[in-house]
Amino acid sequence: MRQYSDLYIDGQWQPPAVAAPLTDVHGAADGTVVARVPAGSAADVDRAVDAARTAFATWSLTSGAERGALLTALGAELEARADELAELLAEEVGMPRKMARRVQVAGPLMILGSYAKLAAEYEFSKEVGNSLVVREPAGVVGAILPWNYPLFLLVCKVAPALAAGCTVVLKPADVAPGASFVFAEACAAAGLPAGVFNLVAGGDEVGEALAKHPGLDVVSFTGSTPVGALVAAAASANINRVALELGGKSANIILDDADLEKAVTAGVNNAFLNSGQTCSAWTRMLVPAALQDEACALAEKAVARLTVGHPMDDASRLGPLASAEQRDRVASYIDIGVAEGARLVTGGPGVPDGVDPGGYYVKPTVFADVTPTMRIAREEIFGPVLSIMPYTDEDDAVRIANDTEYGLHGGVFSADPDRALAVARRLRTGQVDINGGAWNPLAPFGGYKKSGLGRELGEFGIEEFLETKSIQR
Repeated sequence: MRQYSDLYIDGQWQPPAVAAPLTDVHGAADGTVVARVPAGSAADVDRAVDAARTAFATWSLTSGAERGALLTALGAELEARADELAELLAEEVGMPRKMARRVQVAGPLMILGSYAKLAAEYEFSKEVGNSLVVREPAGVVGAILPWNYPLFLLVCKVAPALAAGCTVVLKPADVAPGASFVFAEACAAAGLPAGVFNLVAGGDEVGEALAKHPGLDVVSFTGSTPVGALVAAAASANINRVALELGGKSANIILDDADLEKAVTAGVNNAFLNSGQTCSAWTRMLVPAALQDEACALAEKAVARLTVGHPMDDASRLGPLASAEQRDRVASYIDIGVAEGARLVTGGPGVPDGVDPGGYYVKPTVFADVTPTMRIAREEIFGPVLSIMPYTDEDDAVRIANDTEYGLHGGVFSADPDRALAVARRLRTGQVDINGGAWNPLAPFGGYKKSGLGRELGEFGIEEFLETKSIQR
């Protein structure tokens, strides 16, 4: 069992300011305690923000090349810990270890490398007429993480902030804090200056103290839309900049000329990645009404290939959910779908066969005949539950896709790339993948409407942590 007793503040491992029992971290596969971490308090947030503010005075003056070199060193330290990270993420989040190595670890390493390069190459100043326009680091960043992609989303915030010249105070999620502690160890080993990165674990007290802290300049939060609204309200009292990456209810539009088997299979795999604990998952599959039954048969076939099992078993394609609370939430939505009259294609209530009943498992579930007014079509479930929704024509598909308070992601499948692009441009969402287009770590990630504010990844991510100054001469 892994155990940490200290927080990482000002370049040192320090005990919490207020003595408190360590917090248990439960394994997703069986509910047993797999780690214990310290519980910080508002006093620890104060100490960490003070350290970050002091460090900012010198870190903000370093060159982009210097910051890039340290990010490269940090990436090397994390790469050396890649297997350890994959295992602890499988334990805490439930994603099968083999896939966690590819997604939860390799993805963040790729992003970190992109920011190491961008820090050295970004144009932090340029001439505009008689003005010198300077992009300067915004200041001290408070970063608050969710539990579904702990290292991935940490790097999406911390790497661009450090590349920009900002310093950071980070709060990990209680459910899956392990990767943040390993990241802090890597920061120390890579020689990151004291106070540039600080880690304060803890519950709601720490999150609230960080969101409303007057010593911050930027608050970056990923999580649910209701909590994001609270974070924004708390930060606004200090007129702090806020970056929010929130919920989603993304639609995958399969047009009538698409390769149906390819589109449905890709849609199922996307919706069920990380057992559906993905904000950008395509949880609504829109198909022509005449093709719905065929799509259902293909979806059932695709789900059957997603073996549910222990996250340490390399044969597993889907693992458990990350917590008992999340399991119960998803199970309740499956019951809601049945009660609303949606047609159950596969899965449903109950626990999958052959898994530990103490783990946080649910059956991967597909509903059909889902209408836009059903709760399973409107609310973010955050589990392996897919809604197949029939439409009449292309305009109807776009209308259904946009009929949501969210706007994070989406997909379009068509044999005609120009037709797919035309539909993609009509979707009110921050990203759209055409025919399963590959993930691009340099492209902006973020949402419209209640899916958030701001963008992460690439140069768009670094700009969230920069201020703009014009100097006339």
